[in-house]
Amino acid sequence: MASHEFTSIRSPRIKGARRLAKRAFRQRERRFLAEGPQAVREALAVPGVVRELYATVEAMQRHDPLVRAAEQAGVPVHRVTLEVMGELAQTVTPQGLLAVCSFVDVPLTALENPRLVVVLSHVRDPGNAGTVLRTADAAGADAVVFTDASVDPYNGKCVRASAGSLFHLPVVVGARIDEVTRFLRGAGATILAADGRGEDRLDDLSDSGGLAGPVAWIFGNEAWGLPEETIALADRTVSVPIYGSAESLNLATAAAVCLYATAREQRRTPTLPV
Repeated sequence: MASHEFTSIRSPRIKGARRLAKRAFRQRERRFLAEGPQAVREALAVPGVVRELYATVEAMQRHDPLVRAAEQAGVPVHRVTLEVMGELAQTVTPQGLLAVCSFVDVPLTALENPRLVVVLSHVRDPGNAGTVLRTADAAGADAVVFTDASVDPYNGKCVRASAGSLFHLPVVVGARIDEVTRFLRGAGATILAADGRGEDRLDDLSDSGGLAGPVAWIFGNEAWGLPEETIALADRTVSVPIYGSAESLNLATAAAVCLYATAREQRRTPTLPV
């Protein structure tokens, strides 16, 4: 049963939720929007994350088990009209379910004994960032770090592109790249900067066992890569070899290749008990 029914986009409650589309309001409230049944399902799997759920009548009927799960978790479920959902949603064709969620990021110091970490530096495209987050999750990464020069992981497009992975693994937000590399190196990780002109080829590094230990990969902006000052913080710069005629790989594809190569090597080398 719905807690409230909202039929007007002028409702203060609806306006408040809609403001979460803007980064400044998200940061102030430490809340963000997760849209669609998959995102809502994954968010509900993390206790206490979903604060409110907005749903159209059709979506409530279509996703009845999901709505019931929200109610059983004590989440207020609000029924809204198609017009109101259209105002709240950030997609052209809304799926009728939208959750207001609490931030899920953790401090850098919460990463204990990481084996595989992804660091996004100067990554500005939310779709790319969300896709890398999803890939990191699939590859079994221990965490994804969004540096202070990167896109907000709570951007709606990033949340959607992550396909629920935002709720699966630790995410660090807003740390400086020098702090990140210093901390991860202190935790025993080798810092690898992905760069098209990198001195080490990924294949050679993998063959020599250079990916078997704890690794932190730094990925940069798709258009111009990593700044020189960031590359200088890495232990090695690594390029993905191009065997065909393609000029380069895009960010998400290069990240997938690097992360799966690392995951493969690490699984061949089991972690010894402390």
